[in-house]
Order: sequence, then C-alpha cells, then structure tokens
Amino acid sequence: MTPFGTAVRKAMIEYRAPAEMVFVCIDRLGRATPIPDEIARFLGPRPPAGGGHQPIRVPVGDVELAVEVRGEGVPVLFVHGFPFDRTMWRHQLATLSRVRSIAPDLRGVGGSGAPPAADGYSLARYADDLVAVLDALGVRQAVLCGLSMGGYVIFELLRRHPGRVKAMILADTKPQADSAEAKRGREELTQVAQREGQDAVIERLLPRLLAPATQATQPKVAGQVREMARRWSVPGLVGALRTLRDRPDSTETLRGVRVPTLVLVGSDDEIAPPDTARAMARLIPEAQCHVVPAAGHIAPLEQPLATSRLLADFLRALPPS
Repeated sequence: MTPFGTAVRKAMIEYRAPAEMVFVCIDRLGRATPIPDEIARFLGPRPPAGGGHQPIRVPVGDVELAVEVRGEGVPVLFVHGFPFDRTMWRHQLATLSRVRSIAPDLRGVGGSGAPPAADGYSLARYADDLVAVLDALGVRQAVLCGLSMGGYVIFELLRRHPGRVKAMILADTKPQADSAEAKRGREELTQVAQREGQDAVIERLLPRLLAPATQATQPKVAGQVREMARRWSVPGLVGALRTLRDRPDSTETLRGVRVPTLVLVGSDDEIAPPDTARAMARLIPEAQCHVVPAAGHIAPLEQPLATSRLLADFLRALPPS
C-alpha cells in the first residue's frame, strides 16, 4: 500500500461515526405513504423512538434537560410542540447535513426532568431553558425551528433574548393568543389530564392533529404521536396547557423581526391553517411561506421529505456568520 493509501486508511479508522438510514416510501406526487409489508419485513424491526442517538444531560436551573445533538455546522435549535417531544423531528435530525442539530425535550417531557413546583412552567421558563442549552453548548446564535407550541416559545425567546436568534423556522404555529372559547377548551383538557392521564388527552387531540390523508394511509404516524404524548408527565401536560391558555398575542413581536424567516404550514392544518400562516409571514419583512401538501398540524412528521427539503433549501441560503 502506498504512503497516501496508508494515511487515508488510518484517517478512516480514526474517524468513525454512527450512520442512520432513513427509508421513506412516496407516491407519484412525492407524498409519504406506508411502507409495503414485504419491504418492512425485509428492513426488520424498527429502532426505538429517537433512534440510537443518546441525548446529553444539560442542567438548566431547577431541572435537567435531555438534549439530542448531531452534526456540525450552523446551529439549529429544534423546539417541539404539544404534546410531542424531540422525536417529532426524527426525520430532520437524520437527514439535514452541514448543520449542528440541537433538539431538547422541554421540561416535564420525555427524557427531561420535571420541576419540583407546580408553577415551574411558563413561556419564560421554557425560553430561558433553551438559552441555557445554547450556553452549555457554547452556541452564541442559532437558527430557531419551532412547531406549534414550539413557535410560541420562540416568540418569547425573541422578546427575552433577541440577540441569540440567527434565523427562524416557524412551522404550524400562529401569533394570536387563545380566544375565550379556546381558553375554556384548555381548562377542560387540563381536567382530563388530571383525571385520566396522557392517553385520554391525546385521543381527544389526535383527530385535529393529523391530515385526513395521514389518518387514512399512515397509521404508524398516529402511533408515533401517541407514543410521544405518553412520554409527558401529567404535571408537564397541565403546566403546558395553562401556559398555552395564558400566552400573549405575539403579532407586534413578529413585526419587529429582522432575521431570515421561513414559515411552513400543512395544507390541512386545522389548528394553524394556511391563511393564518400566510398572514403571519406578511408580518415579517421578506419572510418565506410554504404550504406542505397532504399534511396537518405536524408537517415534519407527516410529510418528512417535503418538509426536510424546504428546511435544507432555507438553511443553505442563509448568509455566513
């Protein structure tokens, strides 16, 4: 073997990293569809939720958060919605290249700890937790990517720590506060959580979370949503529901945004519909807005290929730091 070949072989031996294959079956229109049974049998058993990547533990005040960190490049902080956890971004974490993906479970969720006091949940606490994660990882600025409640947390982070935001990706979210009717619905769901637990909460929510096409053709996605909801503590559910109920209107916050912004919305999102997303994008100078076909309120999980492509294109076009 030549000296060059020996050096290459040595480098390959010294640099070893885990690899992950993502298999997505699509139809003629590029939409995700169920994997045929014969292919599923060939691929073998699915890995556990979150794949084989173990999160690191990051102390943030009164709790310790589970944070998944992958890759190198521009930092992208993924903020999950309610009642999901960091694994809702599983496809984006596995496929986005040339970025440093940072995906925490919020307090009281998944692998993260729950605060000792019942009042340990608020938008301010969620936002400050995220900044503490960035500090622990030595990240000065990050692209913030949030879905639904994750978007509300990003709005609060914008108010409290605007200098930490390099760019934003807002998925299936909206700036408006809850209406009086929505507030009553949150309180009813809070009582359900306290009486009956996680399963009862997700069964009430599930019909509005997924697009009709997802419910008809992707039963595994519904199963993944149920799994994520079961990883919430009951105090975490209650704290998040009351935080959602009491959140402020963020319209004026978004009018002041001066960073690159991508708005994504599922074509069949009933909670934050496309017209609401388009209006939100108009609040932010030069914001992009894209509708993901055949997706409901969880576009990154329902249509991972289309969502990841839009994220990759946006991230690739960002100006260098």
